[in-house]
Amino acid sequence: MRHPTDGTLRRLLDEPAGVPDSDREHVAGCPVCLTGLATAREDATAAAAALHTPAAPDVDLAWRRFAVTVDAAATHRAPAAAPVRRWRTALRSPTVAVLGVVLVLTGAGAAAAADWLQIFRAEQVTPVAVSDADLVRLPDLSAYGDLEVVQQPDVQPVADVAAAEEATGLSIPEVASLPAGVTGVPAISAGGPVTAVFTFSAERAVAAGGTAPPAELDGSRFQLAAGPGAVQMWSSSSGLPALVVARAVAPSVSSDGVPFSTVRDYLLSQPGLPAELAAQLRELTGDGTTLPLPVPAELVTSATTDVDGSPATLLTSRDSTMAGVVWVEDGVLTGVAGTLTTDEVLSVARELR
Repeated sequence: MRHPTDGTLRRLLDEPAGVPDSDREHVAGCPVCLTGLATAREDATAAAAALHTPAAPDVDLAWRRFAVTVDAAATHRAPAAAPVRRWRTALRSPTVAVLGVVLVLTGAGAAAAADWLQIFRAEQVTPVAVSDADLVRLPDLSAYGDLEVVQQPDVQPVADVAAAEEATGLSIPEVASLPAGVTGVPAISAGGPVTAVFTFSAERAVAAGGTAPPAELDGSRFQLAAGPGAVQMWSSSSGLPALVVARAVAPSVSSDGVPFSTVRDYLLSQPGLPAELAAQLRELTGDGTTLPLPVPAELVTSATTDVDGSPATLLTSRDSTMAGVVWVEDGVLTGVAGTLTTDEVLSVARELR
């Protein structure tokens, strides 16, 4: 069978809904195409890192950085660095963004609701292993209805921690001591809450290849909310983050009347959802407090730990070049990550002031 073109592989990253199902199925089961997809992710990461500028954009500078990065990648690309680049790209992928919404929805417990009764509030985080093939096979649930962003977060750079606290109303953590190799002051950004409403359409779900849903799902609405929040980032000489400390109000979901058990059972029955992923989601607690965290299984390992008595999830890249820890306390989600060891990440997290 003919392999999809490089352009199709890149479109799987940028606009997965625009790729025909036949090509998605082929890529999911083809080692050659999965390798090509990984390469496309690496190139996308190089471009995104080189063009990124946290303050006002300088187009000329960005393009110079881009040229230098591409040239260096072509000349000195090290195999060991590829998994890290793929991980960074995967976490920014629109496909993973959609998956994140799906995991929040399917991980919540059953609860009847009306007039936007809150039925999910993250109080703990549980890792959910996903593979490249899983991401390719996922049904395009964005085609099952309409998603309206009601409130944008309006993320803006701020001068310091005090300004971030004023903008968000949160207690922004301060790092007690920087790990070796991390220097300077962080770039700090803050944003308000984000709210979106998803309206389910039975007709569109079937047209998109889904199974016929229960009648009560047609026209039902779900409100997703998160934030406000802030992030502090220390850069390295490579231009990539050496240390990131983020804090935000944890995600919540409300319904206008349909029990979450109905939504969960329907979504987990959709064609294309990998059986192992569905099984992981079914094992989650059904009390509406567990936030599933997608983890690229080929690239990252996960373990349970704690931060000052709060249960936490520790993530480590398989080549040990990156690590992160995330936890929820009193409805607030905090994460620490960077090109650090697990001991360094945990030390920073446990010494936050």
